[in-house]
Amino acid sequence: MIIEERMGSFLRSLEEGNTGILAEIEQEAKRERVPIIRPETQGLLRLLLDMKRPASILEIGTAVGFSALFMLEHSKEPCRIVTIENYKKRIPIARENFRRAGKKDQIHLMEGDAMELLPTLTKPFDFIFLDAAKGQYIHFLPELLRLLEAGGTLVSDNVLQEGDILESRFAVTRRNRTIHKRMREYLYELTHNPQLVTSVLPVGDGVTVSSRKKEIT
Repeated sequence: MIIEERMGSFLRSLEEGNTGILAEIEQEAKRERVPIIRPETQGLLRLLLDMKRPASILEIGTAVGFSALFMLEHSKEPCRIVTIENYKKRIPIARENFRRAGKKDQIHLMEGDAMELLPTLTKPFDFIFLDAAKGQYIHFLPELLRLLEAGGTLVSDNVLQEGDILESRFAVTRRNRTIHKRMREYLYELTHNPQLVTSVLPVGDGVTVSSRKKEIT
C-alpha cells in the first residue's frame, strides 16, 4: 500500500462517486476484474479536468472505456478524445460502452500498439492520460512530449507499483525487474526534463502530474 489502509479507506469514503452509466460500467468492470482508475485517482482527475477544461484529450490504455467516459464527463464541451487500446478482447466492450453512453461520436478509439499508432497522430492535445503497459511508459514519452501542447497536462497512473518502486531492483520479483527499472527511468525523466514541471503524488497506486512549460528557459 502507498498509504496506510485505514487512511486510504477514509479518503475514499469522501469521494462523491459516480452515477448513471459511469456507475454501471464501473460496477461491471469490478465484477469482471478489469482494472480501472481507482476512486482516489478519479478524484484527482476530476479536479485537474475542472481546472484545465481540456478540449482535446489523448488516452493511452482504453480498457473498457470507463476512464475515457469519465474524462469526457468532466471536460469542456465540445471535447475530442482519442484513446488507444491494444487488448483485442476489451476493444468491443469499450465500443459498446461508448455507444451505451451516447458518446461514440466524441471518442475515437484506435486499435493497436501505441508505439506504432502515436507517430501517426499530428494534432496536439492539451491533456494526456497514460494508463497502459507500465514498462512502456519511458518509450512512449518522446511521442507524448511531441503531442502535448505548451501549457498542456500529462497525467501518468500507477507509477509507484504498490510501493515497490522505492525498493532495490533485487528486492522485487525477477519478472518485475525490467518494469521496475523502466519506471524509475520514467520518473527520473519526468522530474528532470527541462520541458516539464512534474509532481509525483502518492494517490491510488501513484500518479504523476506534469505540465509542459510554455517557455523553456
